[in-house]
Parts: sequence; structure tokens; C-alpha cells
Amino acid sequence: MDLAGARDARMDWRGGAIFRPVRTGNTFEETVERLLEAIKLGVLAYGDRLPPERELAARLNVSRETLREAIRSLQLAGCVESRRGRYGGTFVTYRLPPPDLGDLRRAVQDMGAELEDALTYRMVLETGAAEQAARRPLTEEQRAYLRERLGDLENAAPEEYRQLDSRFHLAIAELTGSHSLAAGIAESRMRLNDLLNAIPMLERNIDHASEQHRTMVDTILAGDAEGARRSTEEHLEATAALLRGFLG
Repeated sequence: MDLAGARDARMDWRGGAIFRPVRTGNTFEETVERLLEAIKLGVLAYGDRLPPERELAARLNVSRETLREAIRSLQLAGCVESRRGRYGGTFVTYRLPPPDLGDLRRAVQDMGAELEDALTYRMVLETGAAEQAARRPLTEEQRAYLRERLGDLENAAPEEYRQLDSRFHLAIAELTGSHSLAAGIAESRMRLNDLLNAIPMLERNIDHASEQHRTMVDTILAGDAEGARRSTEEHLEATAALLRGFLG
């Protein structure tokens, strides 16, 4: 197994929190939702190839025709493109728009009273996930994966930062061993996604966030459950304060 395959085997978001089986009923709409969630949260980044059709349909528990229809819809929206040939497949073409304060204000107006609810929900889920991850006996591969996600984030170009930040937080959720909790955190992130992406990139804030991310990783890997919860809470409070500050 190559390195990419080994990484997928130990941290298989594609078969877990993101690409979980859709519920019966609105299968087409939910399939589109799952794919967009993976793309917008950076689980599948720009240039990444989607998993093979047969595998993806099985994981989503939908027919291959439903999956094809969902992918065609994303093609029309400019989120993916299909390529033929030996190295063909369906590839992500979606890029996050640049941060925009006007977008931030409009997104907040659309959310209304849901904003504080979403921030509280995120706080409860992510602090609990960090605490639980710190309590688990992590394998060396899991520990290396978390460090890798942190390294990717610390070396991110500005246009990649928000998606790599999502991947970092989702990685902590995956370490809990609970796909239900990880799925809840992914859904929580999607509720706030437009707001977080619209925050202007401030150098001092990025530096501060990097310090907090490193502390989160250090406490999780040290098995310090209380420290992991406390450092995650501090980080999320800083993000919430930044949102409120730009809206004030």
C-alpha cells in the first residue's frame, strides 16, 4: 500500500464522518450535500480526485445513477470536472472565494439568531472531542497524522488556510473514534463555514491561532484531557470574539 493509501486506511474520512450513508427519502439532495460538505471543508481539496464511483456509491448507500446525477449537478455548478484517460476521474475544481467583510455581514444576517446557537453548539462538540481524543490511547500513526494536519495548517498559503483549518479540526474529531461525534462537528462547521471563510486574514490572529493549535495538539498527545478541553475552548472563544468584533 502506498503512503496515500496507508493514510486513508488509518484516517478514513471518506468512509466515516463525511461520506456516511445517506438517509432514505431525499437521496439525491443528500448525496449532493455530502459531496459539497467534503469539498467545502477541504476533506477533498482543489485538484483532489473523488473516490471511485463504485466505492463512493457503496459508502453513501446510494445507486450509482443517483451518484452520477449528483456529480453532474456539481459539474454544472463548477465544483468538479471529469477527465478521461488513464489518469482520469472526477476532480475537485472548487476554490474558496477570498475573504470579504460584506459577505460576512450578509451571512450573519441570513443566520440571524442562529449564530449564537451555532457557536454554542460548536463549543460543546469540539471541546468534548478534544477531551475525548486526549483520553484515548492513540496509535503512532494517529499521532503522526495529527501532527501532519498541524504542519499542513502552519505552512498553508492564505488561500488554503480556511480549508486546512477545517481539516485540522476534523482530524481531532476523528481521533475520538466516534463517527457520530465527528459527523456532528462536520455539520457544525458547515453551519459556520461561510462566516469563517469571510473573516479577513489577519496576521496577528493567524499567529495567535497557530499557538493555540500547537497547544491543542500538545495536550491531546500528552493525554492531558483537561488541558485539551481548556485550550480548545480558548481557541474557539477567540474565533467567536473575532466574528462578533467584525460585526460590532
